[in-house]
Amino acid sequence: MKKIEAIIRKTKFEEVKEALLEADIEWFSYYDVRGVGKARQGRIYRGVVYDTSYIERILISIVVRDKNVEKTIQAVISAAQTGEIGDGRIFVIPVEDSIRIRTGERGDIALYNAEQEK
Repeated sequence: MKKIEAIIRKTKFEEVKEALLEADIEWFSYYDVRGVGKARQGRIYRGVVYDTSYIERILISIVVRDKNVEKTIQAVISAAQTGEIGDGRIFVIPVEDSIRIRTGERGDIALYNAEQEK
């Protein structure tokens, strides 16, 4: 099992969500996050200077079986990529175990309902 964390533009979230659903990734968590990038300039809007040293993004967190890692990564890339600076990052992290609290099932079977595997 792997945990995939993707930091993407807020404007691309709906497209990424749809791409993940098309790739049969039906469950994930997401969070509003801020980060600091290389850009360190102020923007002026109607005479007021706004600090743009932090960047608002969405962090998507997904735990998948090993067989679904590459299709999950490709779904995120295809939906989130604009080709410009600031498209984001994807991190792949090993997961040792997962436990379904309701049944006590362990391992990758705890990620999905057994009935769906038939």
